[in-house]
Amino acid sequence: MRTRFDMELDNLNSDMIAMGALCENAISEAMKSLFTADKTAAQHTIEEDREIDRKEKDIEALCLRLLLQQQPVARDLRVISSALKMITDMERIGDQAADIAELIRHMHLTPVSRQNKHLSKMADAAKKMVTESIDAFVKKDAALATKVLADDDLVDSLFLKLRHDIIEMIAADPGCGEEAVDVLMIAKYLERIGDHATNIAEWVLFSITGTHEL
Repeated sequence: MRTRFDMELDNLNSDMIAMGALCENAISEAMKSLFTADKTAAQHTIEEDREIDRKEKDIEALCLRLLLQQQPVARDLRVISSALKMITDMERIGDQAADIAELIRHMHLTPVSRQNKHLSKMADAAKKMVTESIDAFVKKDAALATKVLADDDLVDSLFLKLRHDIIEMIAADPGCGEEAVDVLMIAKYLERIGDHATNIAEWVLFSITGTHEL
């Protein structure tokens, strides 16, 4: 019975990795659309979001099956319950990436916005947080999860710098207000992705230590 349970836990890890990869791809495609004006990439992001939604349902069904049929011990229960919490944040990461894509499909950005170094760094940092939070869960790596929590400060700092850039852009050219608002919204979506990755990392720590910081 335990052997079968361990196999199911391995399946859970594989599914979490797969869902995390979908989230990473969605962010990458959204930002590709932003920086290259590739509308096809924006559509790919929206399709990835639909796949993320389906993966969430699959993992939820697996977790519930493990809880109801296998009667897990305390540590396993923490892992399964943490996974259930994590997939909610992962699904929302997909939503945020899709929101960026939808915005890009209906907006016009000048090269000045597309080449903003803080926006690019924000995207890279947020995606890295998502990757490392899932890796921390699979590897049961508390140190990596803690690193993700610290990395959220970088995303927040980049958001503040980008907001300053936008204020300067409007001051220099009051006619770019609509573009400035769109860029700020994209940055806010990236900041939220970082927040969701932070939530995931907190649940990873709970799965390992049994303690969750509220």
